[in-house]
Amino acid sequence: MTDDRRFKQIPVENLTPDQRTVYDAIRGGPRAKIANSGASKPGPLGGPFNVMLRSPGIGNLVQALGGEIRFKSSLPPKLNELAIIVTARFWTSQYEWLAHCKLALDAGLDPAIAKDVAENRRPANMDADEAIIYDFSRELHETHGVSDATYKRAVDRFSERGVFDLIAVNGYYSLVSMCLNVDKTPLPEGVALPLK
Repeated sequence: MTDDRRFKQIPVENLTPDQRTVYDAIRGGPRAKIANSGASKPGPLGGPFNVMLRSPGIGNLVQALGGEIRFKSSLPPKLNELAIIVTARFWTSQYEWLAHCKLALDAGLDPAIAKDVAENRRPANMDADEAIIYDFSRELHETHGVSDATYKRAVDRFSERGVFDLIAVNGYYSLVSMCLNVDKTPLPEGVALPLK
């Protein structure tokens, strides 16, 4: 697979001091412990972090926000990752899907649910919590809001904090999808596109 990314990776030795601050924050944080992530491989940053380096002030705030959303959400990891793959599917973000589908499965999401999401079908066998996350996320992306009924289901189950955390994960990963899609971030060598 050719590397057609628009934002070429910046060698570590060529980073400006401000870019190095972002690099060190990402390399020193929890993302660096996730095998095969854009933050864990030695050398230049990959994935959306490579794009964020172009504006280090914003990039550092964005990566910190992402860390909070990923690792400190009130939503359990399986549900947080479900919202992320719903977002990746909405944006047809191949790189994001590849990374987060695996994390969703590792967190306990049924592979049949992930398959249905990938194929743009509402999964048939979701539990009540998964259905709330899926319905809220899809409705938010598709209608740019949620109905009173969808909001009530979410707030009754997850509280106002959980609803805000759900809005935040959808919004943050929309930004990440935009970065990856505009960049044309390539998948690893030999990996087929996971989404049609």
